[in-house]
Amino acid sequence: MRIPSLSLPLALGLVGTAAAYPHPEQGSDLRRGSDNKAKADAVKEAFQHAWDGYVKYAFPHDELHPVSNGYGDSRNGWGASAVDALSTAIVMGNKDAVSKILDHIMTIDFSKTRDEVSLFETTIRYLGGMLSGYDLLKGPAANLAPSSDHVDALLAQSKNLGDVLKYAFNTPSGVPYNNLNIGSKSHDGSSTNGLAVTGTLVLEWTRLSDLTGDDEYAKLSQKAQSYLINPQPSSGQPFPGLVGSNINISNGHFTDGAVSWNGGDDSFYEYLIKMYVYDPKRFESYKDRWILAAESTIKHLTSHPKNRPELTWLASYYNGQYDLSSQHLTCFDGGSFILGGTVLDRQDFIDFGLELVNGCEATYNQTLTRIGPDSWGWDPKKVPNDQKEFFEKAGYYINSGSYDLRPEVIESFYYAYRVTGNEIYRDWAWNAFKAINATCRTDSGFAAVSSVNTSGGGSKYDNQESFLYAEVMKYAYLVHAEDSPWQVQKGNKNTFVFNTEAHPIRVAHT
Repeated sequence: MRIPSLSLPLALGLVGTAAAYPHPEQGSDLRRGSDNKAKADAVKEAFQHAWDGYVKYAFPHDELHPVSNGYGDSRNGWGASAVDALSTAIVMGNKDAVSKILDHIMTIDFSKTRDEVSLFETTIRYLGGMLSGYDLLKGPAANLAPSSDHVDALLAQSKNLGDVLKYAFNTPSGVPYNNLNIGSKSHDGSSTNGLAVTGTLVLEWTRLSDLTGDDEYAKLSQKAQSYLINPQPSSGQPFPGLVGSNINISNGHFTDGAVSWNGGDDSFYEYLIKMYVYDPKRFESYKDRWILAAESTIKHLTSHPKNRPELTWLASYYNGQYDLSSQHLTCFDGGSFILGGTVLDRQDFIDFGLELVNGCEATYNQTLTRIGPDSWGWDPKKVPNDQKEFFEKAGYYINSGSYDLRPEVIESFYYAYRVTGNEIYRDWAWNAFKAINATCRTDSGFAAVSSVNTSGGGSKYDNQESFLYAEVMKYAYLVHAEDSPWQVQKGNKNTFVFNTEAHPIRVAHT
């Protein structure tokens, strides 16, 4: 374990090595508060370490290469890591980083790039990041804004980006193309678009309309969403509220009935309940669809490994067959059920969400690094020969053992703690952060690793995704931080709602 700072070992000493199911620490509230501050400070130190490495070796490019100390431009060269880091720098009170990022955002020309643009990724990272920064700096974090011009530029640049991208929706149905050539205002010619890619635009584009007073952006995204809310044909909805994975761009019809909460489908379900949190008057129908999906998920997709029936994961379904596998990406599901349960006062949803949280934690506590794999399965007929012993102990076998700096497990720990107040979820989040810091940290940042069930994580991949700043560091920090307006609240008290990149968006009419 390489720990180059003074603040980190202080905090790391507060909890022992990662245990399977750690018990909350004993002691006074004062001691607990001191411990949590030290842990929050340790996460801030890790963010600063990654930020300093990015600034030194990669800024203003999209991402740091944390092994070679180089840089990459996989997100069109507009500075994805800087924009993605903005809201986290704000909630951490990191004024220097906020100022540097705002200076950079004022210089971006979103009309120019040599590479294909992803409507989805650009929306959740760039548009979401700038809108969140605007909402925070116009509101509870106004003291961090270097000037009103810097803050106003966030909204102006958001509008500029929306105007560059909006031609994507110019299709016969209004279902957008995702892969765009913005220079020629063309696309890749796809005949279909994915469920998550289509269904994870509406929060950011609606917020853009609400802030600018121009309803065009909201109308475009909500028209695309309408095909997902009212699915056709019936084969595209095998169970009430659960829909297929691909939509025909020409007519908005589903082309399959493949159902899952895995990557590619995931954030469509996430945004249904979050749009209701954003504005319960305008988006009550989205809430109704989420309830249908949640109830069908509990009834039809719940799965338990036979040798560890106490664990709960979500299976996938297609054409009468179930696939007993899941992904790290899917582990946002616990948080989604917990959020929906507290907003709707449905204890059954909260309880099921906590079951999913426990299942995802179990993927972490069984590996040598104490980090969960990118994907796993529990079908006893498909256990690899070299994993039979591991399967008997863990209840799952590893399909892909990489860890790609994903946040979803810590995200669900965060929701579990904020809604239940149970300290064990803080402990689990802390164990996950410690494991990531021990396994993935390099001299300049954090690297994805090839094998979570190998001592040291196997080999390191020379890339640091921008969502390390936006999500991993934010959730790991907020779970230990003091209460604040942007924190998730119980019931209907939320003044912010997080987009799928963990950027806090101010809810409507607050």
